Amino acid sequence: MDKVQQPQVLFWDIGGVLLTNGWDRDQRAGVVARFGLDAAEFGERHKLVVSELELGRVSLDEYLDQTVFYQPRDFSKESFRAAMYGQSQPNLPTLALARRLGQGRRMYSLNNEGDDLNAHRIDTFGLREFLLGFFTSCYLGVMKPNPAIYRLGMQLAHISADQAVMIDDRIQNVEAARRTGMRAIQYVSAAQLEEELAAMGIES
Repeated sequence: MDKVQQPQVLFWDIGGVLLTNGWDRDQRAGVVARFGLDAAEFGERHKLVVSELELGRVSLDEYLDQTVFYQPRDFSKESFRAAMYGQSQPNLPTLALARRLGQGRRMYSLNNEGDDLNAHRIDTFGLREFLLGFFTSCYLGVMKPNPAIYRLGMQLAHISADQAVMIDDRIQNVEAARRTGMRAIQYVSAAQLEEELAAMGIES
């Protein structure tokens, strides 16, 4: 019987795991209400361009031109962008766990996000302190749950699927990772994640 390979590399989702979501439904709703925008109209415009944003094909400025500033506003693009950025908050117990796990272990992000917001979150919350690289949809041109992004992440990390663990809060992304041969954990809390990793032989 072949010996099971112990996982060596962890891939982390960022939004909903290490940090709050950056620009998901709840975050958008709060900012849209604060600036007095028509929620339905914004939602339709967002839906048409968000995948282009997260695939790196439009900048945040171009996204805002299409969703908010297609007509004159009594507020600036800078104030709206600041409100967007302000939605991001740290998940402190999980960040602490990740920092412990990153001591002597290779770890990367594997997430969907637009370039500007991704860079802001990496810089603001010190993610470079424990992640070796950022395999983000805006850089790779493919989004979860497309299996290609998981395979590309493993290729860039130069590992086989049995050496990899994906950590994600969305079950569809977890299922997609497993279909590529990776092990994957659906994140619920820092304590639950630590317990499931320990069961795989990954101690913090």
